[in-house]
Amino acid sequence: MDRVTLRGLRVRGNHGVFEHEREEGQTFVVDLALGLDTAPAAATDDLTRTVHYGELAEEVAAVVAGEPVDLIETLAQRIADTCLAHTLVEEVEVTVHKPEAPIALPFDDVTVTITRRRA
Repeated sequence: MDRVTLRGLRVRGNHGVFEHEREEGQTFVVDLALGLDTAPAAATDDLTRTVHYGELAEEVAAVVAGEPVDLIETLAQRIADTCLAHTLVEEVEVTVHKPEAPIALPFDDVTVTITRRRA
């Protein structure tokens, strides 16, 4: 299976269990690795035979900027569902970064990574 990746999509969202996270929001970073067969697109040089990653990025950004959730696990699942709604995508790995997580100690990042496949 071939992979199309998108790394470092930065979007402001209001996710988290604490009230200040919901009110003030914070930046989330999303990485995607899409599993699909790119051979038909490569053979024909036809964008309609692959995933338009620009459009997908906008769809994922809308999910992150949209309805708040408590957990980034839930956010990652919603993003995976959005990616799998594209019929050519057979598998997706989603990593959601929460670099501004409310942790009192110094840290670089908090991430959740999930992998989902078409049933």
